[in-house]
Amino acid sequence: MSRNKKLAASAGGAMAFIFLMGIVSLFSDMTHEGARSVLGEYLNLAGASATTIGFVAGVGELCGYSLRLLSGYIADKSKKYWTMVIAGYVMQVLAIPALALVPENGWVLACGLVILERIGKAIKKPAKNTLVSFAASEVGTGKGFAYQEFLDQLGAFTGPVILFIIASIKGTSNLFSTYRLCFLVLGIPALITISLVIFSKIKYPNPEMFEKTKDEPTEFKFQKSFAFYMVAICLFAFGFADFALITLHAAKTGAFPAETLSLLYAAAMAVDAFAALFFGWLFDKIGIKALMLSTVLSSCFAAFTFLTNNPVLIGIGIILWGIGMGAEDSVMKAAVSEIIPRSMRSTGFGIFETGYGIAWFLGSWLLGALYDFNAVALVAVSVAVQVLAIVFYGLSARQRRLEQ
Repeated sequence: MSRNKKLAASAGGAMAFIFLMGIVSLFSDMTHEGARSVLGEYLNLAGASATTIGFVAGVGELCGYSLRLLSGYIADKSKKYWTMVIAGYVMQVLAIPALALVPENGWVLACGLVILERIGKAIKKPAKNTLVSFAASEVGTGKGFAYQEFLDQLGAFTGPVILFIIASIKGTSNLFSTYRLCFLVLGIPALITISLVIFSKIKYPNPEMFEKTKDEPTEFKFQKSFAFYMVAICLFAFGFADFALITLHAAKTGAFPAETLSLLYAAAMAVDAFAALFFGWLFDKIGIKALMLSTVLSSCFAAFTFLTNNPVLIGIGIILWGIGMGAEDSVMKAAVSEIIPRSMRSTGFGIFETGYGIAWFLGSWLLGALYDFNAVALVAVSVAVQVLAIVFYGLSARQRRLEQ
């Protein structure tokens, strides 16, 4: 038996691969999530207006999700999963330290790099999720994606904290210069990310060998269970406000000091990480009901967050938001990998993430408009569509049982 086949036969080898890819995600998220915690203010200092920042953020997210449909299809057709993963990571993480080279009033270049970073994520994401799904099938799908998400969000927590420390040491008298230094420092985890992903490819050139399955059809079939599931996740995403809206409310109400706003996001990422572990474990026990439970909890986040200026209640809302994100980033992917056959799984992930991203974009846009109009209306819409998502999760689970 070859070395690769021996690795494939070992649950320990599968877990080692998941852990290694999780470390890659840790350093990657340390890079780009650290940058996102200050990006809006940096673009403004570079000369971009609030309207431009909002537009670029929206276009970046739209590209970052909608292009996954194409990249997922290409990954499945070519089977060049590692090529897509490495190319995407290189583009994504190097765009961040490149922001340190943006001159004063160079907002056009900075905005271009922001969009480029999102495109890099779109290129690698479906292929990477597919590689992880191969190994996760050996150790428990929910558990595999949960470990991945835990390490991912550990990096998302660490990145903003590092930038907070840099800003505290260097000071904010010349904020543009401070942020350029921050992006330059983030080049260190960026280079570590690239080195680790190349090492992962050398160490595990054929991760698909981890998954032991029978021959499957090579054509993607849009089953009813997946259709119901797509409706559910799109409803969830539509009602789940972007964290930028939460920090806007926290700043507007004066509930938290301005210098601590980036730490709120770090706290949400910490909750996200531990929620992913719990709900990933729960998914392996009770299946899609784990998503239904997490959505019941997260559906209340808007009521705690946007109807008060009390920091304790807003803090509870942030915790519930983190729970929803933790479940989304682990259990939702695990469910996709169980519904979609391995031969077309990147396409399935591409469809899932494209639908999710478009719904997130439209929902955040509407919820932002409702925030300016009436916070009660924002909460009503957010809660209503997430409750409706629970119904469609149930329909998907029922249809899945009929299809098996």
